[in-house]
Amino acid sequence: MKMLISNLKLLPNNKIGIARCFLQLKNKLFLAVLLVTGIHAFAQQPVDSLEGKKVVLDEVFVSAIRVTNKTPVTFSNLTKEQIKPRNLGQDIPILMNFLPSVVTTSDAGAGVGYTGIRVRGSDATRVNVTINGIPYNDSESQGTFWVNMPDFASSVESLQLQRGVGTSTNGAGAFGASLNLLTDGISEDAYGQISSSIGSFNTFKNTVKFSTGILNNNIEISGRLSKLTSDGYIDRAFSDLKSYFLQAAYKDDNTLIKALQFGGHEITYQSWYGVDAETLETDRTFNFYTYENEVDNYEQDHTQLLWNQKLNNSWSTNIALHYTRGLGYFEQYREDDDFETYGFTPITVNGEEVNTTDLIRRRWLDNYFYGTVFSANYVQENLDLIFGGGWNNYKGAHYGEVIWARYASDSEIRDRYYDDNSKKTDFNLYTKANYKLNDKFSLFGDIQYRTVGYEANAIETGLVDDTFHFFNPKAGITYDANKNNNIYFSYAVANREPNRNDYESGDPKPEKLNDFELGWRYVSETLQINTNLYYMGYKDQLVLTGELNDVGSALRENVGDSYRMGFEFDANIILGEHFSFRPNFTLSTNKNKDFVFQRDGVLENLGDTEISFSPSLIAGALFTYKPIDNLQVILLGKYVGEQYMGNIDAESSKLDAYSPIDFNVQYEINTNTFIKSIVLSGLVNNIFNELYESNGYFYTYDDTWSDPGVTTTIEGAGYYPQAGTNFLLGATLNF
Repeated sequence: MKMLISNLKLLPNNKIGIARCFLQLKNKLFLAVLLVTGIHAFAQQPVDSLEGKKVVLDEVFVSAIRVTNKTPVTFSNLTKEQIKPRNLGQDIPILMNFLPSVVTTSDAGAGVGYTGIRVRGSDATRVNVTINGIPYNDSESQGTFWVNMPDFASSVESLQLQRGVGTSTNGAGAFGASLNLLTDGISEDAYGQISSSIGSFNTFKNTVKFSTGILNNNIEISGRLSKLTSDGYIDRAFSDLKSYFLQAAYKDDNTLIKALQFGGHEITYQSWYGVDAETLETDRTFNFYTYENEVDNYEQDHTQLLWNQKLNNSWSTNIALHYTRGLGYFEQYREDDDFETYGFTPITVNGEEVNTTDLIRRRWLDNYFYGTVFSANYVQENLDLIFGGGWNNYKGAHYGEVIWARYASDSEIRDRYYDDNSKKTDFNLYTKANYKLNDKFSLFGDIQYRTVGYEANAIETGLVDDTFHFFNPKAGITYDANKNNNIYFSYAVANREPNRNDYESGDPKPEKLNDFELGWRYVSETLQINTNLYYMGYKDQLVLTGELNDVGSALRENVGDSYRMGFEFDANIILGEHFSFRPNFTLSTNKNKDFVFQRDGVLENLGDTEISFSPSLIAGALFTYKPIDNLQVILLGKYVGEQYMGNIDAESSKLDAYSPIDFNVQYEINTNTFIKSIVLSGLVNNIFNELYESNGYFYTYDDTWSDPGVTTTIEGAGYYPQAGTNFLLGATLNF
């Protein structure tokens, strides 16, 4: 459906600008700490070495694409227990907000409805997402729309975010990050759970979960139903969301089979138009849309069949079949539209020719996505070898209907004014290996072949029949200095095809990325540190221009040579028995080389310019206080530096830096009755009521009519305001 943009950009690169950012962050965090006398949900369980943890049974479905500390890849993990305290209705991107190099945004301003994520400045179309190893990105737009699966976080066992190219995976190529999610694991014991939360902007979430536990030593059935509603921070930006999750599992000593059915239905009122700078000062919640049914109405259902088989002590195999069905529309009220757009014949009314009309239209998507992914894993004493791949097919129908018109000529209701079809096939094979040379050195190699075919026949795209062949090699080395320290270096190549909107904007080229990562990890019982230097060099990168099309989708263009270079740091510090502190920050520079722009009718070489939506400083911190086993208090801070919404370094395209701070508390009451426990949770977002905008858009156009013979380039911008202080309160009954 409508593509959400989540835009973010840059802080000055000079030392004074960076120092100022650190001072602003330090002052806000220091003030917050003074208000709370100390501050686990995000803190990892203490470990004392880099040996890693035992892989649980369910993780075999993602083992082919996930990495560990023994792999030269930069990553972060987030578990169910770490998600729970804040899982009160906000979407998965918002729950990931405090991971390194991550920036999130929300159309409606409060984390419910359309939400977006950026990693190292790369938007969601560049973040490869898989669920149980199966691609989730939309095949044509390459985006991820979590609004289609509301409250999916309640069915996530764990997730891993790999920054940079990462390892070979299924689906669209990773150009900023890879995010893989593992759904609920098998529960040995039967349980029931009822969760409800209430909050600002009339937000309500109700969730029911159950599991039969293991039946007859082999079978488990579990499920979830959720309903989530919110009025949103922005006027009329309501969300009416429903979702479900059903799983049946069979396991024995050598076999694990899961059948899953999950999906959701979303109705969201549109708020992607944003507000201009003047309105922002006087009416932050203003919504351009007033038609009562200016909504996105979409339903998506997923079927997965997963089978893992252990053949012997060395070999195991995974195979999965999947099928996704999506159907829905975006309804719009349009004023004074041309008859020609809809194939209407001009008519005469009261003696005058009429060739424009007010009307209501629906723009439909009707699509199917199906295929298979597979892998085989060979493990020996010093060798971990994986062969894998996948074949996926997408078929999509795009059509528009007029359901009402003031003047309709000789048309009939629901006549289609456009009727397009598209098809995309994606096939890939990969081999990856981690070989331990000795007690100190391990080598990593990964090669992938991927071929993509895309056909479309839309008016906007023209006739498209493209086939791409990509070869993506990756290699790295890990040095284990001792049980607590290791250093890694990796080099990876990624290639990626254009998306549908790119074809609408012109004749796009595929993009290429060379990614270099150099990192150091330290792990002890009370301290964990991850540092990383990265350089991502792009050829023909499709960067966001800042502009939107007429349904809110972000537009991109090839920019030749560009790069992202930065330093990432994150740590987990155990401060005694009750306290932990988890800071992270990213310092980066993100540049288009020799960027060319036409201003006032004259082509200019602007030199190196900032890449749009790529802040040079991103920082986060979590301070956790756990005075007793069943109570934890968490203070969460986030800083996102100044950023441009375009690529020409225009002052009018800047988003100001912002640094909201949240407060989270969770208390568990063990009753030892029919109700085993009651968990109470509270979340106050933006406790200092900072007024900020996390996203926006920027555009230019040439005025050739105000002064005949003179071309004047005009700049404009829109902003997405985020909510001030707001809260969510929840209770969970565990049976």
